[in-house]
Amino acid sequence: MTAKSIKGRSTEEIKMAMKNAVSDDFRPTLSIVFISIKQDREAVSSLLDEKGIQIFGATTAGEFIDGEIEEGSIAIMLLDMDPAYFRMEFIETNKETAFEDAKKLGVTGKEAFNNPAFIIATGGIALGGEQFVEGISQGFGTTATSTEREVTVFGGKAGDDLVLEATFVFTNGRSSDNAIIALIIDKDKIDVSGIATCGWNAIGTTKTVTKSEGDIVYTIDDKPALDMLMNYLGVEIKQEDDKEIVTFLSSWYYPLELERENKDPVIRTAMFANSKDRSLICSGNVPQGSKIKFAMPPDFDSIDKVVEDCKGLKENTQQQADALIIFSCVSRHLSFGMVVKEEIEQVQKIWNAPMAGFFTYGEYGKSKNGKYEYHNNACCLVALKEK
Repeated sequence: MTAKSIKGRSTEEIKMAMKNAVSDDFRPTLSIVFISIKQDREAVSSLLDEKGIQIFGATTAGEFIDGEIEEGSIAIMLLDMDPAYFRMEFIETNKETAFEDAKKLGVTGKEAFNNPAFIIATGGIALGGEQFVEGISQGFGTTATSTEREVTVFGGKAGDDLVLEATFVFTNGRSSDNAIIALIIDKDKIDVSGIATCGWNAIGTTKTVTKSEGDIVYTIDDKPALDMLMNYLGVEIKQEDDKEIVTFLSSWYYPLELERENKDPVIRTAMFANSKDRSLICSGNVPQGSKIKFAMPPDFDSIDKVVEDCKGLKENTQQQADALIIFSCVSRHLSFGMVVKEEIEQVQKIWNAPMAGFFTYGEYGKSKNGKYEYHNNACCLVALKEK
């Protein structure tokens, strides 16, 4: 399988890049499209559709190929994967039906291939992530207590350049800001391996979430969650024209780390704050009774950790790769600035394969000592290799 990464800052630039990439020896059947909300995704989709190329697309909070980071642009990976080895599924959904829709997706994958892997992207600011992984797993047949038939799920939540209003996923002829797109791959034909790794460091004493509902945290140690975070870390929220729900970008640097028995902790970012009831609205569920610590942004040693974790994947699981996909949390870009380029470059050089990725609002993957689940603040790498 051959893969080529292209990029551009307009549809015309993508059209020219595709003309240069496609040849008699390379006829792509599949495209991985990561595109800024500012770009004309309908025009780019039409360009690919006219050439008979299937599309796995998501809007972003920054795009990159082969270590080159852009904002407001278009990044595309073209692959000549045998169409018999993959299937594209697109399902519009909402908070109430997300689990059942994902469950149907798991059933579809099981019916399509004996050994499927799911690469997913989800659109919708209000949609969490756990229900998608859990739904796919149950539909496939994995139980919560058994990993004997654990299904492979990697991916990311779409972005919208930090506007935090509407995020989209799309494929040939279809696009929605509340949907899941899945590239289902036959793992008997294509190796699909990856890892989700983080590097955020917990600080202070363990605290208890004393009141929460889904992704909303009302109190921590019986104190309003927003006030606890503001006082503990010395940060403020910016009131936006007396809006009740406000964007709280400062909290993206100081997420909650949920402690868990016998597996790695998981990060949950407070994406919004409620200035009236003083609650935090997180990107992912935070169960009542959870033991948490606040987490500080990683220092530059965490880049070394991410690179070492990826090297371990190469040495122990995936020796070679035809293509790499990276789903990296936008909080990493906010924290590291352009130094995050070093992380992306070093990971790409481990396999020295074509790569495309984007900065996400959440990630799907498996940590070294965990199961497939929903993450925040992580770097999630996926390596593809035809057998």
